[in-house]
Amino acid sequence: MGDNKAKMDLKLGVSDQDIDWGERTVGTNRHIVKSQANWTETLLKNAQSGLPRPVSDSDTIKCSQISGECHYYHYGCDGQDDQGWGCGYRTVQTISSWLCLSWCPPKDQSCRAPPSLPEIQQALVEMGDKPKSFSSSRGWIGTFEAALVLDYFYDVPCRVVHVRGGGAELEGKAVEELHKHFQTHGSPVMMGGDRDNSSKGILGVCTGGQGSYLLVMDPHYHGSPLGRTEVQGGGWVSWKKVSTLDHSSFYNLCLPQTLRK
Repeated sequence: MGDNKAKMDLKLGVSDQDIDWGERTVGTNRHIVKSQANWTETLLKNAQSGLPRPVSDSDTIKCSQISGECHYYHYGCDGQDDQGWGCGYRTVQTISSWLCLSWCPPKDQSCRAPPSLPEIQQALVEMGDKPKSFSSSRGWIGTFEAALVLDYFYDVPCRVVHVRGGGAELEGKAVEELHKHFQTHGSPVMMGGDRDNSSKGILGVCTGGQGSYLLVMDPHYHGSPLGRTEVQGGGWVSWKKVSTLDHSSFYNLCLPQTLRK
């Protein structure tokens, strides 16, 4: 993942002044949610619910998933046009929704709503991680920035696990880390890489006799609000075999540490 704003703007053929932060609708020739007070009501909760396991019961060695509920955040879901650069932000919002719905905040504190894209960018600037020019830009964020943001808004520390060997090392080291995380902390995980630089939410892991699968929540959908059947049927929430991941890419996992001592 990276933050090369100039290259991204050149690729998109637009400038910062063209960014739609929710004043307009997003998408073409289809009904998209406009920025309004009740847009959160269109978010799908528990998009993974009812999705069959990727292996039969007899072949299952171990399956671990998130505990509790979360919302499916994706491109343009709040009226802000972030196609091509906002996937990391959307995964952070999905994790934040889990914290609000399924995790008890510290005593005497209320759980704030998932931060908006401008709020995430401003927080990174205020922390000194990004320059002032990062605000209102198309700068990407990855697992490291996600860890900073979750700690900033929710006082939740994160472990960032670096997997150098791509799919092969994911099958060994990372799969066991994920099983342990879901069984201990129960929160969604953010995953990103270099060649495979598309941010993904990981909601579970299932290991069978022929290998392991990740339950992936893909934030790259852009369009009208979908129901659970459409989300699952379109592959936006689905089981992906670990061996199909890019073996030439490294991967990072951001693991929110929600278990209190």
